[in-house]
Amino acid sequence: MAESDGERADLLESLARCRHFLRYTLRDLTDEQAARRTTVSELCLGGLIKHVAVTERQWIKFILNGPSVMAWDPASAAVWAEAHRMLPGETVEALLAGYEQVATETERVVSGLPDLDAAQPLPEAPWFQPGAKWSARRVLLHLIHETSQHAGHADIIRESLDGAKSMG
Repeated sequence: MAESDGERADLLESLARCRHFLRYTLRDLTDEQAARRTTVSELCLGGLIKHVAVTERQWIKFILNGPSVMAWDPASAAVWAEAHRMLPGETVEALLAGYEQVATETERVVSGLPDLDAAQPLPEAPWFQPGAKWSARRVLLHLIHETSQHAGHADIIRESLDGAKSMG
């Protein structure tokens, strides 16, 4: 069990580090700056925070409840699209606070799991292998990958916005 506990701590620490770099890209920005698009894509810094928070929350629910929480329908598609943009009235402070709540919940759930090998079947979708299952470990690795990828996107957006960099 000690190895599993060490692995669990390593995975959570890696995810926390990725979250830090993503959040750091919003330092000292106004709400208007965080909502600004600096590339041809729809992405903005506030939208990226929303997106990773929604995605992480959904994957943690998947660990607990299985594929039903990832059902795809026209209503969820609209919510998904809105989760990539910072909408009028949303603030950097509130988005970061919401992301922190998601992080706290993830750490609570993962710390309480009896086993990282417990797996759930993936929902049917063109981007998942039919009949595949993901363990809690695989979900955490996916969240680390997704968060670090979006931290890179955020770094490009921030540098385009005002020249600031997360590193270097």
